[in-house]
Amino acid sequence: MAAGVDDGSPATRFGSVAGGLMCRSVAIHHDGRQQGVQVSLTPLGARAIYGMPAAELAHRLVPLDELLGALAVELVDRLRSATTWAARFTALDELLLRAVGHGACGGHVRWVRPEVAEAWRRLVAARGCVQVGAVAAELGWSRRYLTERFRGEVGLSPKTFARVMRFEHAHELASAQDPLPWGDVATVSGYADQAHLVRDWREFTGRSPTAWRRSEALLGAG
Repeated sequence: MAAGVDDGSPATRFGSVAGGLMCRSVAIHHDGRQQGVQVSLTPLGARAIYGMPAAELAHRLVPLDELLGALAVELVDRLRSATTWAARFTALDELLLRAVGHGACGGHVRWVRPEVAEAWRRLVAARGCVQVGAVAAELGWSRRYLTERFRGEVGLSPKTFARVMRFEHAHELASAQDPLPWGDVATVSGYADQAHLVRDWREFTGRSPTAWRRSEALLGAG
């Protein structure tokens, strides 16, 4: 895996890996086939399992055993030896629940401030189409204070996280079997106009929307 696409980021081989929020795509390199299990954690869930703010993993790819130690080794072994999906999900449930509340170093976990958790929920629910200042006011905080506390927990500012949410929505629409025209994708996902969508798409993927769609078509054909 490499924390970037076509930008010279070094590729590292992992047996198991954890990563935080990023403002760019991650490239997965393989020899034609791959097998694995992906678990998507919210920053709040990452705090519960890893015992640290998700901000400490932002823009990083970290071997899972550096975070969970022997528990990660056991998890990988059980997933590899399992022969059914039911057995794999059982292993995930058992081992991740054992990690909850203990953290990477076995100490007590400090939980997330409820205001930060609520800001996260509102940004996710609105798929990024919400004013950060309005969220801060409803929580009784200043925008600056919310930004500081949110970035300290999540690793991105609320404004940047909202941009990622809008991009993810646009990506879902653009990846559909019968995708909308780009102008409609921009409108539905909350961009001011198509040019705004193009700027974010280039920043997050390193490619224009048209070049991205062309590369996805080539991958699908292969």
